[in-house]
Amino acid sequence: MAEATTDPVRLPPGPAIPKLVQGIGFVTARHRAVSALQRRWGTAFTMKLPILGPTVVIADPVLIKDLFTSGNDLVGRASNLGTVLGPGSTFSLDGTEHLRRRKLLVPPFHGRRMAGYETIVEEEVLRETAGWPQGREFETLQSMMRITLNAILRTVFGAQGSALNQLAELLPQWVPLASRMAVLPPGLRRDLGPWSPWGRVARYRNRYNDIIASLIREARADAAVEQRNDVLALLLAARYEDGSPISDEHVGDELLTLLAAGHETTATTLAWAVERIRRHPRLLSRLVAEADAGGSQLRQATIWEVQRTRPVVEGTTRMTRTRIRLGQWVIPAHHAVVVSATLVHGSEANFVDAATFNPDRFLHRPPDNYTWIPFGGGVRRCIGAAFANMEMNVTLRTLLREFEFAATDRPAERRHSRGIATAPAKGGLAVVYRRTTRAARQADADATPVGNR
Repeated sequence: MAEATTDPVRLPPGPAIPKLVQGIGFVTARHRAVSALQRRWGTAFTMKLPILGPTVVIADPVLIKDLFTSGNDLVGRASNLGTVLGPGSTFSLDGTEHLRRRKLLVPPFHGRRMAGYETIVEEEVLRETAGWPQGREFETLQSMMRITLNAILRTVFGAQGSALNQLAELLPQWVPLASRMAVLPPGLRRDLGPWSPWGRVARYRNRYNDIIASLIREARADAAVEQRNDVLALLLAARYEDGSPISDEHVGDELLTLLAAGHETTATTLAWAVERIRRHPRLLSRLVAEADAGGSQLRQATIWEVQRTRPVVEGTTRMTRTRIRLGQWVIPAHHAVVVSATLVHGSEANFVDAATFNPDRFLHRPPDNYTWIPFGGGVRRCIGAAFANMEMNVTLRTLLREFEFAATDRPAERRHSRGIATAPAKGGLAVVYRRTTRAARQADADATPVGNR
């Protein structure tokens, strides 16, 4: 792991072009920018970025392991999302306080509760796809967004009825706007009235707080709250080691964090999954056969490979809290370190024929923690990783059982940055037929005498 040091600072080399130019390239074309820099500078280089300043980018699994296994006294958070998610969000916490909170957040996403969540996800998939058109091309991304949003609102927020409808209307407007504002300098995050961007963020937050306060009151008044499995109810019952509860305000911040971290990213990965498997018809046939037989190993390997080849979050960032040694480099305190998923996932040293989409590479061979990092790593690894994986698995299983996806030989959809997530530029286009409809049509054809066809 990384270690504290008093040795002279020694940063990896990097381009000498102006910070603004580097920043524009990193924001607008991250994939191409970091790939070009890796070809020139190798698996560790230094960039100059707006807001973050001098930033070390790494893609060496040894350095990644050293960074991820470092203690909270050496490396901490490096995200502005806490400014919009609230002071009680894990994106706002560091050190011992972060570890105490994380310990309370782990139980809701493991064990028997996950099995109960599967039913809700399947219900939302069937509800959303009931209106899917047959035989004509359409974007799947917005459908995936609605599936993941409603699934999170029900499993995490415990929302139903009016509260579910209010949150489903509010959050898609608020969270993307707030996320874009979070990357701006603090001076630009000012409330200049109801029509200003930050003014809208503030008013959305007030509406959210009112809805969450109502959900918390309802949960406390629910005589059967101890039997509930939604995360809100579990967090209200959770206690730190000293017996104290999480404050209501912090519960609201954490629920919002879980949604912001898991809604768009999971939906976008599902859209990429559709985009990928339609271009691999033999794989698609195998996936359908496996789903019909009740299996899941190839589907799981496919999810892992989609996340490897099309990471929707192309890196994770840490901030040094003191001067540290990371491999041969000495990085000063308060310095950003970006772990590039784009580079580590696309490395031939880590994956044979890395540019090829090949789920069989993960069949019976789960990915390594330091060469496959769509959920980050270490003590800041995404707390909802198991939930997101379950959600993707159940969604794909249901889609494969319900629909026949038409294969295509069109070129791959290019990557398009949506701010937080990198999505398929055309929204993950699909052409589908209901399998029950197709099967019934074939049965009718088989039953029709040849002379009458």
